[in-house]
Amino acid sequence: MWRYLFRRITLFMATSLLMIAVLFMASGQFPVSKTYSLSGIQYPTIEQKQQIEQNYQLNDNQLLQFTAYLRQRLSGNLGISSNSQQEVSEELASVLPASFELSLFSGFIAVFFGVPIGILAALSNNKALQHSILAVTLTGYSIPVFWLGLTLSMWFGVNLGWLPISGQINLLYEIEPVTGFMLIDTLLSDSAYRIPAFHDALLHLILPAVTLAVLPFTLVVRITRQAILNVMNKTYIRAAEARGLHTAKILLRHALPNALIPVLKSIGLMLGSFASYGIVVEVIFSWPGVGSWLVSGIYQRDYTVIQAGILSVSLLIIFLSILIDLLHTAINPMSRKELYASN
Repeated sequence: MWRYLFRRITLFMATSLLMIAVLFMASGQFPVSKTYSLSGIQYPTIEQKQQIEQNYQLNDNQLLQFTAYLRQRLSGNLGISSNSQQEVSEELASVLPASFELSLFSGFIAVFFGVPIGILAALSNNKALQHSILAVTLTGYSIPVFWLGLTLSMWFGVNLGWLPISGQINLLYEIEPVTGFMLIDTLLSDSAYRIPAFHDALLHLILPAVTLAVLPFTLVVRITRQAILNVMNKTYIRAAEARGLHTAKILLRHALPNALIPVLKSIGLMLGSFASYGIVVEVIFSWPGVGSWLVSGIYQRDYTVIQAGILSVSLLIIFLSILIDLLHTAINPMSRKELYASN
């Protein structure tokens, strides 16, 4: 097991190193001076230029330059935003919690509704219901996320006026950031209006979260359905039925835990698509997360922001993919058997 863990850590480090190398090569292709693309300082003084050249070893060969670039980025020096003249690391830290909040809420919606509907599609004897569920999931998987987001905004935000269509909270509420998660910060606030503020933040979260949850929801439904069908045909399930155990008990204690293992693995495989969809959703709903921050940096040609945004999203996807792979191996008996056999 320790050897497997070491291999996964090595894989994470190697993949991260490759990603940083790609960003380093891209930074040299930007249509600006290298000192500007690396530091974000457009008109540096002589002292600042010398310091940048020293930090990034710009007068040395490419290998030493990459080593210096790697050292600066891993130490947290991401440069200065040419637009706001603030440290990029501080801006990144301020927008990450909003993206995490949206992603976690969307993932919760997808799993909370997807798993029961997948079970219903697998166990129901009503063919019409089964076909309807599969048709809905196929439709949801095929709908472009930008069209879905704009349509939901038009229906529920503009026409009906039920839900807000932009931002994280109404600007009338002054909530002091503590954790960065708006739902939590509103409850931690000492304001007399913290409950209305929490309700308003929840309303702001619904439309972007539902839009982002559609893709993982459809995949969770289909994978859960197939996993339940496979598990219910296993010998131990037949034996439990022969002993007279209730169907609900068999499902909850025996079938569902084993059926959720493929669902966990599928979550790891969809992280890349989920992140790209999240960027589109944040732009549509003006959600103040990493996605909208990155796109804004691209529009404004803020090269340090572009590098930091791509680097942070990529490293998070790599880390979470390997973490989910480790969890899948830890809870899946078949994976553990193969792991120990290989060792």
